Amino acid sequence: MSENFAKKWESKRKEGSFVDSIRSTVIPPPPLKPRMDYALKRLDLQINRLDQAAERFKQKDTSLFKKIVDAYEKHDTAHANIYASELAEIRKMEKLVMNAKLALDQVQLRLRTVTEFGDIVSTLGPVISVLRSVNTGLVGVIPNAENELGEIGNMLSGLMFDVGQSSGFSLNFNSVNEDATKILKEAATIAEQKISSNLPDLPFGLSTNLEKGKSTN
Repeated sequence: MSENFAKKWESKRKEGSFVDSIRSTVIPPPPLKPRMDYALKRLDLQINRLDQAAERFKQKDTSLFKKIVDAYEKHDTAHANIYASELAEIRKMEKLVMNAKLALDQVQLRLRTVTEFGDIVSTLGPVISVLRSVNTGLVGVIPNAENELGEIGNMLSGLMFDVGQSSGFSLNFNSVNEDATKILKEAATIAEQKISSNLPDLPFGLSTNLEKGKSTN
């Protein structure tokens, strides 16, 4: 870690002139680490909320699946298909929440490994882009999640702006978009694999609604 970065990162106070002391009291230089730590704490809270939401969807999935099997065994195809349609929607939500959680895990990991000014700028660009994408996807799914993620994104945008102003680093927007897309694609791939491996298939003949639900996701 460079000396210049350490000073900005920890914002250690040094003895200076009386004028400097007054200046720092009126307009204190914003420390970077406390702001990053606060953003990480709020991000961690959202990840925990997504974990809780995923567990609720999983329980609902298990309950609906049992109803489908029971109806199927009773040759009640009308109710079986109703439950299958509802299950399709639940699994779409499960996949969306898992996708968002995995993407935020990657965001959190990247934020925790920042060590240099250049790293902050190059890391925060795609991270903010990912947060906005996840935020859009969670609208109407997790109450208040979109507002909270939006605020975290704004905090990180302010942090990136301050670092850019003080260090002279600028963003390569092509690289930002590529990195953000990579994070989102990796999360989507892993989410699809987990959904496929962890959730049981419907009885033969009742998978039409579920497959339609997948195709519209």
